[in-house]
Amino acid sequence: MEPGSQPHPITDAPATNDADAGADLADPANNSASPIFEGSSPDALESSGLGWAFVGRGGMRAGWSILIFAAVFYFFRILIGTVLYLFGLVGEKREISAAIILLGEAAALLALIGTAALVGLLEGRRIPDYNLADRRLTQHLFSGLVCGFAALSLLVGALVMGGWLRFGPAALSGSQALRFALLWGCAFLAVGAVEEGLFRCYGFFTLTRGIDFWWALVAETALCTYLFLNGGGNGAFGVYAAAAVGLIPCLVVHFRSRARSSFWQAAWVTSTAFALYHTGNNGENWVGIFAAAFIGFVFCVSVRVTGSAWWAIGCHAGWDWAETYFYGTADSGMVAQGHYLSATPAGNALWSGGSDGPEGSLLVLAVILTLLVALLVVYSRRGRGLSSAPATPTAS
Repeated sequence: MEPGSQPHPITDAPATNDADAGADLADPANNSASPIFEGSSPDALESSGLGWAFVGRGGMRAGWSILIFAAVFYFFRILIGTVLYLFGLVGEKREISAAIILLGEAAALLALIGTAALVGLLEGRRIPDYNLADRRLTQHLFSGLVCGFAALSLLVGALVMGGWLRFGPAALSGSQALRFALLWGCAFLAVGAVEEGLFRCYGFFTLTRGIDFWWALVAETALCTYLFLNGGGNGAFGVYAAAAVGLIPCLVVHFRSRARSSFWQAAWVTSTAFALYHTGNNGENWVGIFAAAFIGFVFCVSVRVTGSAWWAIGCHAGWDWAETYFYGTADSGMVAQGHYLSATPAGNALWSGGSDGPEGSLLVLAVILTLLVALLVVYSRRGRGLSSAPATPTAS
Protein backbone atom coordinates (compact mmCIF):
# COMPACT_ATOMS: atom_id res chain seq x y z
CA MET A 1 0.00 0.00 0.00
CA GLU A 2 1.11 3.52 -0.71
CA PRO A 3 2.11 5.64 2.29
CA GLY A 4 -1.28 6.38 3.85
CA SER A 5 -2.53 9.78 2.69
CA GLN A 6 1.03 11.15 2.81
CA PRO A 7 0.19 13.90 5.35
CA HIS A 8 1.99 17.19 4.86
CA PRO A 9 4.63 17.40 7.61
CA ILE A 10 3.34 20.76 8.81
CA THR A 11 -0.34 21.15 8.02
CA ASP A 12 -1.92 17.69 7.86
CA ALA A 13 -2.71 15.46 10.81
CA PRO A 14 -2.10 11.72 10.38
CA ALA A 15 -5.18 9.57 10.75
CA THR A 16 -5.26 7.88 14.10
CA ASN A 17 -7.31 5.28 15.85
CA ASP A 18 -9.44 6.95 18.53
CA ALA A 19 -10.72 3.67 19.93
CA ASP A 20 -11.67 2.56 23.44
CA ALA A 21 -11.49 5.43 25.88
CA GLY A 22 -12.11 3.34 28.91
CA ALA A 23 -12.01 -0.44 28.57
CA ASP A 24 -9.32 -2.57 30.13
CA LEU A 25 -10.19 -6.24 30.29
CA ALA A 26 -6.71 -7.68 30.33
CA ASP A 27 -5.47 -9.81 33.15
CA PRO A 28 -3.54 -7.54 35.52
CA ALA A 29 -0.81 -10.17 35.70
CA ASN A 30 -0.11 -9.49 32.03
CA ASN A 31 0.29 -5.73 32.35
CA SER A 32 2.54 -3.30 34.09
CA ALA A 33 1.03 -0.39 35.95
CA SER A 34 2.09 3.03 34.73
CA PRO A 35 4.79 4.64 36.87
CA ILE A 36 2.52 7.69 37.13
CA PHE A 37 0.28 5.70 39.44
CA GLU A 38 2.96 3.61 41.11
CA GLY A 39 2.48 3.23 44.85
CA SER A 40 -1.32 3.38 44.75
CA SER A 41 -3.36 0.22 45.12
CA PRO A 42 -5.75 -0.66 42.25
CA ASP A 43 -8.73 -0.59 44.61
CA ALA A 44 -7.80 2.87 45.85
CA LEU A 45 -7.35 4.17 42.30
CA GLU A 46 -10.64 2.76 41.09
CA SER A 47 -12.57 4.12 44.07
CA SER A 48 -11.06 7.62 44.11
CA GLY A 49 -13.60 9.83 42.34
CA LEU A 50 -13.35 9.49 38.58
CA GLY A 51 -10.03 7.66 38.79
CA TRP A 52 -11.64 4.44 37.56
CA ALA A 53 -12.28 6.10 34.18
CA PHE A 54 -8.56 6.66 33.63
CA VAL A 55 -6.86 3.81 35.47
CA GLY A 56 -7.59 0.10 35.62
CA ARG A 57 -5.88 -2.77 37.39
CA GLY A 58 -3.28 -2.85 34.62
CA GLY A 59 -2.45 0.86 34.79
CA MET A 60 -3.60 3.56 32.40
CA ARG A 61 -6.59 2.39 30.39
CA ALA A 62 -5.92 1.48 26.78
CA GLY A 63 -8.08 4.19 25.25
CA TRP A 64 -6.32 6.98 27.09
CA SER A 65 -2.96 5.49 26.12
CA ILE A 66 -4.01 5.58 22.45
CA LEU A 67 -5.17 9.20 22.69
CA ILE A 68 -1.98 10.33 24.43
CA PHE A 69 0.12 8.49 21.86
CA ALA A 70 -1.77 10.13 18.98
CA ALA A 71 -1.37 13.60 20.47
CA VAL A 72 2.36 13.20 21.12
CA PHE A 73 2.96 11.68 17.67
CA TYR A 74 1.14 14.59 16.01
CA PHE A 75 3.20 17.07 18.02
CA PHE A 76 6.46 15.43 16.95
CA ARG A 77 5.31 15.35 13.31
CA ILE A 78 4.63 19.08 13.41
CA LEU A 79 7.93 19.80 15.14
CA ILE A 80 10.07 17.70 12.78
CA GLY A 81 8.12 18.86 9.73
CA THR A 82 8.63 22.49 10.68
CA VAL A 83 12.38 21.98 11.04
CA LEU A 84 12.56 20.29 7.63
CA TYR A 85 10.52 23.10 6.09
CA LEU A 86 12.71 25.84 7.60
CA PHE A 87 15.82 24.15 6.22
CA GLY A 88 14.22 23.91 2.78
CA LEU A 89 14.16 20.12 2.73
CA VAL A 90 10.41 19.97 2.12
CA GLY A 91 7.98 22.35 0.47
CA GLU A 92 4.37 22.72 -0.51
CA LYS A 93 4.79 20.60 -3.65
CA ARG A 94 4.37 16.89 -3.02
CA GLU A 95 6.54 15.03 -5.49
CA ILE A 96 6.16 11.29 -5.90
CA SER A 97 9.84 10.42 -5.89
CA ALA A 98 11.86 7.95 -3.86
CA ALA A 99 13.96 10.68 -2.24
CA ILE A 100 10.96 12.78 -1.14
CA ILE A 101 9.04 9.80 0.20
CA LEU A 102 12.14 8.49 1.98
CA LEU A 103 12.68 11.87 3.65
CA GLY A 104 9.03 12.18 4.68
CA GLU A 105 8.83 8.64 6.03
CA ALA A 106 12.18 8.98 7.83
CA ALA A 107 10.77 12.05 9.59
CA ALA A 108 7.61 10.14 10.48
CA LEU A 109 9.70 7.20 11.74
CA LEU A 110 11.75 9.53 13.94
CA ALA A 111 8.53 10.99 15.35
CA LEU A 112 7.17 7.49 15.95
CA ILE A 113 10.29 6.34 17.79
CA GLY A 114 10.28 9.47 19.96
CA THR A 115 6.60 9.03 20.75
CA ALA A 116 6.97 5.34 21.62
CA ALA A 117 9.92 6.10 23.88
CA LEU A 118 8.09 8.90 25.73
CA VAL A 119 4.78 7.09 26.10
CA GLY A 120 6.68 3.96 27.06
CA LEU A 121 8.15 5.86 30.01
CA LEU A 122 4.63 6.74 31.14
CA GLU A 123 3.53 3.14 30.83
CA GLY A 124 6.67 1.53 32.22
CA ARG A 125 7.51 -0.21 28.94
CA ARG A 126 10.32 -0.23 26.40
CA ILE A 127 9.95 0.19 22.64
CA PRO A 128 10.57 -3.55 21.93
CA ASP A 129 7.61 -4.37 24.20
CA TYR A 130 5.26 -3.03 21.53
CA ASN A 131 5.33 -6.20 19.40
CA LEU A 132 8.95 -5.69 18.31
CA ALA A 133 10.93 -8.05 20.57
CA ASP A 134 11.93 -11.02 18.41
CA ARG A 135 14.89 -13.41 18.55
CA ARG A 136 14.26 -14.23 14.89
CA LEU A 137 13.94 -10.61 13.75
CA THR A 138 16.11 -10.97 10.65
CA GLN A 139 14.45 -14.22 9.59
CA HIS A 140 10.94 -12.86 9.98
CA LEU A 141 11.78 -9.56 8.26
CA PHE A 142 13.37 -11.31 5.28
CA SER A 143 10.55 -13.87 5.08
CA GLY A 144 8.05 -11.03 5.04
CA LEU A 145 9.94 -9.24 2.25
CA VAL A 146 9.90 -12.38 0.11
CA CYS A 147 6.22 -13.07 0.81
CA GLY A 148 5.21 -9.50 0.00
CA PHE A 149 7.06 -9.57 -3.31
CA ALA A 150 5.69 -13.04 -4.16
CA ALA A 151 2.10 -12.10 -3.32
CA LEU A 152 2.17 -8.97 -5.47
CA SER A 153 3.83 -10.93 -8.27
CA LEU A 154 1.03 -13.51 -8.09
CA LEU A 155 -1.51 -10.70 -8.41
CA VAL A 156 0.32 -9.13 -11.36
CA GLY A 157 0.60 -12.51 -13.05
CA ALA A 158 -3.14 -13.10 -12.72
CA LEU A 159 -3.87 -9.66 -14.18
CA VAL A 160 -1.57 -10.29 -17.15
CA MET A 161 -3.11 -13.71 -17.83
CA GLY A 162 -6.59 -12.19 -17.75
CA GLY A 163 -5.60 -9.41 -20.14
CA TRP A 164 -6.14 -6.71 -17.51
CA LEU A 165 -2.51 -5.55 -17.34
CA ARG A 166 -0.07 -4.91 -20.18
CA PHE A 167 3.66 -4.36 -19.93
CA GLY A 168 5.83 -2.06 -22.02
CA PRO A 169 9.61 -1.91 -22.28
CA ALA A 170 11.73 -1.49 -19.17
CA ALA A 171 11.98 2.14 -18.10
CA LEU A 172 15.38 1.81 -16.40
CA SER A 173 18.56 -0.15 -16.93
CA GLY A 174 22.05 -0.60 -15.52
CA SER A 175 23.26 1.56 -12.63
CA GLN A 176 20.15 3.73 -12.78
CA ALA A 177 17.92 0.73 -12.13
CA LEU A 178 20.09 -0.35 -9.19
CA ARG A 179 20.11 3.14 -7.69
CA PHE A 180 16.33 3.46 -7.79
CA ALA A 181 15.92 -0.10 -6.52
CA LEU A 182 17.92 0.79 -3.41
CA LEU A 183 16.23 4.16 -2.93
CA TRP A 184 12.74 2.70 -3.21
CA GLY A 185 13.78 -0.22 -1.02
CA CYS A 186 14.81 2.15 1.78
CA ALA A 187 11.72 4.29 1.26
CA PHE A 188 9.31 1.36 1.55
CA LEU A 189 11.12 -0.15 4.51
CA ALA A 190 10.46 3.19 6.20
CA VAL A 191 6.82 3.14 5.05
CA GLY A 192 6.38 -0.37 6.43
CA ALA A 193 8.04 0.55 9.71
CA VAL A 194 5.88 3.66 10.19
CA GLU A 195 2.51 2.15 9.24
CA GLU A 196 3.09 -1.13 11.03
CA GLY A 197 4.54 0.79 13.97
CA LEU A 198 1.32 2.75 14.28
CA PHE A 199 -1.19 -0.01 13.64
CA ARG A 200 0.42 -3.39 14.45
CA CYS A 201 2.91 -2.28 17.10
CA TYR A 202 1.69 0.39 19.49
CA GLY A 203 -1.98 0.51 18.45
CA PHE A 204 -2.53 -3.24 18.27
CA PHE A 205 -0.50 -4.00 21.40
CA THR A 206 -2.36 -1.39 23.44
CA LEU A 207 -5.86 -2.31 22.30
CA THR A 208 -5.16 -6.00 22.81
CA ARG A 209 -4.52 -5.34 26.49
CA GLY A 210 -7.69 -3.34 27.01
CA ILE A 211 -10.69 -3.74 24.69
CA ASP A 212 -13.83 -5.85 24.47
CA PHE A 213 -16.53 -6.15 21.83
CA TRP A 214 -18.61 -3.23 23.05
CA TRP A 215 -15.70 -0.81 23.13
CA ALA A 216 -14.61 -2.14 19.72
CA LEU A 217 -18.12 -1.42 18.43
CA VAL A 218 -17.90 2.12 19.82
CA ALA A 219 -14.55 2.56 18.06
CA GLU A 220 -15.87 1.20 14.75
CA THR A 221 -18.87 3.52 14.96
CA ALA A 222 -16.60 6.47 15.68
CA LEU A 223 -14.31 5.66 12.74
CA CYS A 224 -17.21 5.33 10.29
CA THR A 225 -18.93 8.46 11.61
CA TYR A 226 -15.70 10.45 11.33
CA LEU A 227 -15.24 9.29 7.74
CA PHE A 228 -18.84 10.11 6.81
CA LEU A 229 -18.78 13.59 8.37
CA ASN A 230 -15.52 14.40 6.59
CA GLY A 231 -16.81 13.66 3.13
CA GLY A 232 -15.98 9.97 2.97
CA GLY A 233 -12.58 10.17 1.26
CA ASN A 234 -11.64 7.92 -1.65
CA GLY A 235 -13.12 4.42 -1.51
CA ALA A 236 -14.99 5.08 1.74
CA PHE A 237 -17.34 2.15 1.15
CA GLY A 238 -14.36 -0.14 1.73
CA VAL A 239 -14.08 1.15 5.31
CA TYR A 240 -17.79 0.63 5.95
CA ALA A 241 -17.54 -2.86 4.46
CA ALA A 242 -14.58 -3.73 6.70
CA ALA A 243 -16.48 -2.55 9.77
CA ALA A 244 -19.54 -4.59 8.75
CA VAL A 245 -17.63 -7.78 7.90
CA GLY A 246 -15.97 -7.91 11.33
CA LEU A 247 -19.16 -7.29 13.31
CA ILE A 248 -20.65 -10.79 13.56
CA PRO A 249 -17.38 -12.74 13.98
CA CYS A 250 -16.24 -10.43 16.78
CA LEU A 251 -19.63 -10.63 18.49
CA VAL A 252 -19.52 -14.44 18.34
CA VAL A 253 -15.98 -14.54 19.72
CA HIS A 254 -17.02 -12.16 22.51
CA PHE A 255 -19.81 -14.43 23.73
CA ARG A 256 -17.80 -17.64 23.32
CA SER A 257 -14.69 -16.46 25.17
CA ARG A 258 -14.97 -12.91 26.40
CA ALA A 259 -11.75 -12.94 28.43
CA ARG A 260 -9.72 -14.14 25.41
CA SER A 261 -11.38 -12.13 22.65
CA SER A 262 -9.40 -8.89 22.91
CA PHE A 263 -7.00 -9.99 20.16
CA TRP A 264 -9.85 -10.25 17.64
CA GLN A 265 -11.50 -7.02 18.75
CA ALA A 266 -8.18 -5.17 18.45
CA ALA A 267 -7.56 -6.71 15.02
CA TRP A 268 -11.01 -5.56 13.87
CA VAL A 269 -10.50 -1.98 15.04
CA THR A 270 -6.91 -1.53 13.85
CA SER A 271 -7.66 -3.07 10.45
CA THR A 272 -10.61 -0.74 9.90
CA ALA A 273 -8.50 2.22 11.05
CA PHE A 274 -5.76 1.11 8.63
CA ALA A 275 -8.28 1.20 5.78
CA LEU A 276 -9.48 4.65 6.81
CA TYR A 277 -5.85 5.81 6.91
CA HIS A 278 -5.59 5.12 3.17
CA THR A 279 -8.77 6.91 2.04
CA GLY A 280 -6.81 10.13 1.53
CA ASN A 281 -4.76 8.55 -1.28
CA ASN A 282 -5.66 9.79 -4.77
CA GLY A 283 -7.03 7.13 -7.08
CA GLU A 284 -8.27 4.72 -4.39
CA ASN A 285 -11.44 2.72 -4.97
CA TRP A 286 -13.52 0.78 -2.47
CA VAL A 287 -11.90 -2.54 -3.37
CA GLY A 288 -8.43 -1.16 -2.63
CA ILE A 289 -9.56 0.27 0.69
CA PHE A 290 -11.25 -2.98 1.72
CA ALA A 291 -8.08 -4.82 0.65
CA ALA A 292 -6.09 -2.54 2.97
CA ALA A 293 -8.32 -3.62 5.86
CA PHE A 294 -8.01 -7.29 4.84
CA ILE A 295 -4.23 -7.26 4.65
CA GLY A 296 -4.19 -5.28 7.89
CA PHE A 297 -6.00 -8.23 9.47
CA VAL A 298 -3.42 -10.62 7.95
CA PHE A 299 -0.67 -8.52 9.52
CA CYS A 300 -2.42 -8.79 12.90
CA VAL A 301 -2.52 -12.57 12.52
CA SER A 302 1.18 -12.52 11.63
CA VAL A 303 1.91 -10.81 14.95
CA ARG A 304 0.09 -13.62 16.70
CA VAL A 305 1.77 -16.51 14.90
CA THR A 306 5.31 -15.10 14.66
CA GLY A 307 5.34 -13.26 17.98
CA SER A 308 6.27 -9.85 16.54
CA ALA A 309 5.47 -7.31 13.81
CA TRP A 310 8.68 -7.86 11.82
CA TRP A 311 7.12 -10.23 9.29
CA ALA A 312 4.38 -7.64 8.69
CA ILE A 313 6.93 -4.84 8.24
CA GLY A 314 8.82 -6.92 5.68
CA CYS A 315 5.70 -8.04 3.82
CA HIS A 316 4.40 -4.47 3.68
CA ALA A 317 7.71 -3.21 2.26
CA GLY A 318 8.10 -6.10 -0.21
CA TRP A 319 4.57 -5.64 -1.55
CA ASP A 320 5.00 -1.88 -2.06
CA TRP A 321 8.46 -2.21 -3.62
CA ALA A 322 7.26 -4.80 -6.12
CA GLU A 323 4.17 -2.81 -7.04
CA THR A 324 5.69 0.66 -7.24
CA TYR A 325 9.27 0.11 -8.39
CA PHE A 326 9.71 -3.35 -9.92
CA TYR A 327 6.50 -3.70 -11.94
CA GLY A 328 5.88 0.04 -12.29
CA THR A 329 2.14 -0.18 -11.72
CA ALA A 330 0.04 2.42 -9.93
CA ASP A 331 0.08 2.06 -6.15
CA SER A 332 -3.12 3.43 -4.56
CA GLY A 333 -3.32 5.80 -7.54
CA MET A 334 0.36 6.78 -7.34
CA VAL A 335 2.65 6.26 -10.33
CA ALA A 336 6.17 6.80 -9.06
CA GLN A 337 9.18 8.39 -10.64
CA GLY A 338 11.96 5.90 -11.32
CA HIS A 339 10.33 2.49 -11.80
CA TYR A 340 11.93 -0.52 -13.47
CA LEU A 341 9.15 -1.94 -15.65
CA SER A 342 6.17 -0.07 -17.12
CA ALA A 343 2.60 -1.38 -16.91
CA THR A 344 -0.79 -0.12 -18.05
CA PRO A 345 -4.21 -1.39 -16.86
CA ALA A 346 -6.67 -2.59 -19.51
CA GLY A 347 -10.36 -3.49 -19.52
CA ASN A 348 -12.92 -3.31 -16.74
CA ALA A 349 -11.52 -1.37 -13.75
CA LEU A 350 -13.20 -3.79 -11.37
CA TRP A 351 -10.77 -6.46 -12.58
CA SER A 352 -7.81 -4.37 -13.74
CA GLY A 353 -7.86 -2.04 -10.76
CA GLY A 354 -7.95 0.99 -13.03
CA SER A 355 -6.18 4.07 -11.72
CA ASP A 356 -5.87 2.46 -8.29
CA GLY A 357 -3.46 -0.16 -9.61
CA PRO A 358 -3.45 -3.92 -8.86
CA GLU A 359 -4.70 -3.28 -5.31
CA GLY A 360 -7.98 -2.01 -6.75
CA SER A 361 -8.73 -5.29 -8.58
CA LEU A 362 -11.13 -7.82 -7.08
CA LEU A 363 -8.37 -10.38 -7.63
CA VAL A 364 -6.39 -8.81 -4.79
CA LEU A 365 -8.81 -10.30 -2.26
CA ALA A 366 -8.02 -13.84 -3.47
CA VAL A 367 -4.29 -13.10 -3.32
CA ILE A 368 -4.52 -11.76 0.24
CA LEU A 369 -6.52 -14.83 1.27
CA THR A 370 -3.79 -17.01 -0.26
CA LEU A 371 -1.20 -15.05 1.70
CA LEU A 372 -3.14 -15.62 4.93
CA VAL A 373 -3.41 -19.37 4.32
CA ALA A 374 0.30 -19.62 3.50
CA LEU A 375 1.16 -17.72 6.68
CA LEU A 376 -0.92 -20.06 8.83
CA VAL A 377 0.39 -23.20 7.15
CA VAL A 378 4.05 -22.22 7.47
CA TYR A 379 3.92 -21.09 11.08
CA SER A 380 1.51 -23.81 12.23
CA ARG A 381 4.16 -26.32 11.16
CA ARG A 382 6.60 -24.53 13.42
CA GLY A 383 4.44 -25.01 16.46
CA ARG A 384 2.69 -21.65 16.45
CA GLY A 385 -0.82 -20.95 15.25
CA LEU A 386 -4.19 -19.50 16.03
CA SER A 387 -4.84 -22.26 18.52
CA SER A 388 -1.96 -21.05 20.67
CA ALA A 389 -2.37 -18.67 23.55
CA PRO A 390 -3.37 -15.20 22.41
CA ALA A 391 -0.68 -12.58 22.04
CA THR A 392 -0.94 -10.61 25.23
CA PRO A 393 1.29 -7.85 26.51
CA THR A 394 3.68 -8.78 29.25
CA ALA A 395 5.00 -6.68 32.04
CA SER A 396 8.28 -4.99 31.31
